[in-house]
Amino acid sequence: MNIDILHQPDSAIAHIRMSAGEELVAEAGSMIAMSSYINASTTLRQGKSGGILGGLKRMMAGESLFLSIFRSPTHDGEVFLAPKLMGDILIYQMSSFGLVVQASSYLASEANVDINVGFQGFRSFFSGESIFWLDIGGSGQVILTSFGAIYEILVDGEYIVDTGHIVAFEKSLNFSITKVGSSLIGAFLGGEGLACRFQGKGRLFCQTHNANAFGQIVGSQLPAK
Repeated sequence: MNIDILHQPDSAIAHIRMSAGEELVAEAGSMIAMSSYINASTTLRQGKSGGILGGLKRMMAGESLFLSIFRSPTHDGEVFLAPKLMGDILIYQMSSFGLVVQASSYLASEANVDINVGFQGFRSFFSGESIFWLDIGGSGQVILTSFGAIYEILVDGEYIVDTGHIVAFEKSLNFSITKVGSSLIGAFLGGEGLACRFQGKGRLFCQTHNANAFGQIVGSQLPAK
């Protein structure tokens, strides 16, 4: 399976070319075009990430209840995928560490990648952001999306990131929820809210824009009913 990313970073789409018999798992509704002979189906996805329970868990995490499965019967089958928000796309090759992904940043993966809902956090009064993680393991490529551009931080020790800007991080990193300033009231009044404090050694992927903050700005400009 070959994956190319086009139109980075603000309007990225993924162009996937599949060999005969290969299978691509994707977030339902993300397909924008494909070869006419591709076999497409929608499923609750059996296995570690699947069944009715797996689908309900994904829905709780802000993901679709369903996943789309694309299978190519011949060589060079093509599928084009795009995220819901304008932004970047990252291809991550799974390693032995495993990957933790903010639920809304998952776009697609190869068939041997396992997708499970991991830690379900909380909705903070101060930050107004739900923290839901997908626990991703197995082998193969994972396609991640962001709101805005994606940038990588190599953590070796300790690092702090605003919760709304996290795309994914390797499971070699530990994290805890913390306040940005010296107090919760100061963080709230300063508009920073809460953040994740990462410790250890591994890769962290962030996005340049915060979808929740953007939604609040747009929503405040809409006319009242």
